[in-house]
Amino acid sequence: MAFESDDELAELRKRRLREIESMQAAAGPAGAPAYAAQQAEAERREAERAEALRRLLTPEARERLGRIRLAKPDVAAAVEQQVLALAASGRLQRMIDDTTLRAILERIMPERREIKITRR
Repeated sequence: MAFESDDELAELRKRRLREIESMQAAAGPAGAPAYAAQQAEAERREAERAEALRRLLTPEARERLGRIRLAKPDVAAAVEQQVLALAASGRLQRMIDDTTLRAILERIMPERREIKITRR
C-alpha cells in the first residue's frame, strides 16, 4: 500500500496513536484493580509454596536449592515441583535432606555431554 504523501502517513500515525491512547485510558482505571488482585494472588501462592518447601526441606537442602535457583532457575523449579508432588501424594515420610535432594537432581538434570578434544 503506497501512500500519496508524507502528510497522509503522518495523519495515519496520529490517528492510530490517538486510538491507542484512548484504549489505554479506558482500560487503565478499570484494569488496575484486576491487575492488583492478580498480583496479590500470585504473591500469596508463591508464599504458600515457599512455606511448604521450608517445611519439607532441611536447611542444607534449601541452601543447595537456592544455589541451583541462581544458576539454573528452570531446574530448581522442576525440583520444587517434584518435591511438592511427592508431598501431595503422601510419599514423604521425613524431611528431604541434602543427599536425597542430590538424588532428585540427578534424575531431573539432563545428561551432561562430555566433550573430548584430541590434538594431533
